[in-house]
Amino acid sequence: MEAGGVADSLLSGACVLFTLIMYSTGLSDLRHMRMTRSVDSVQFLPFLTTDINNLSWLSYGALKGDGTLIFVNATGAVLQTLYISVYLHYCPRKAKVIQTKSTQRLSFSLTIATLLTSASWTLYGFQLRDPYIMVPNVPGILTSFIRFWLFWKYSQGQDRNYPLLQT
Repeated sequence: MEAGGVADSLLSGACVLFTLIMYSTGLSDLRHMRMTRSVDSVQFLPFLTTDINNLSWLSYGALKGDGTLIFVNATGAVLQTLYISVYLHYCPRKAKVIQTKSTQRLSFSLTIATLLTSASWTLYGFQLRDPYIMVPNVPGILTSFIRFWLFWKYSQGQDRNYPLLQT
């Protein structure tokens, strides 16, 4: 196997690994909803937007014939649909959104996973010279850095403790 082929395979593998790790961060929310039989601290929008994103990228992967895109986005669509179904099962009819200056409701593990996933897909798109893979992942990198700043700026509350981010 030539050097470019090895690098492409490693990068593709990193994309798959980081993406699957990112999708699995929802399992803790799933467990929380099942244990508490509520959605009190779980956000719905990330599940919905990720599911829509997966379905879009799955279509693109199918058109392009890219097995990496097809595999991760089919897996993601199944998981996100599961998360949405469980959320809707436990969701009260009227939900309130309380805006605070706390990152208690942000997922630190999802932030890390999103950064790694978006960065690896951006590199994958760059390696293939495919802006349709590269460009849509840049916002994931930027929003991850914004979320890291929020974790640094605001208290995480008593439920979570991230000593590495506290000054």
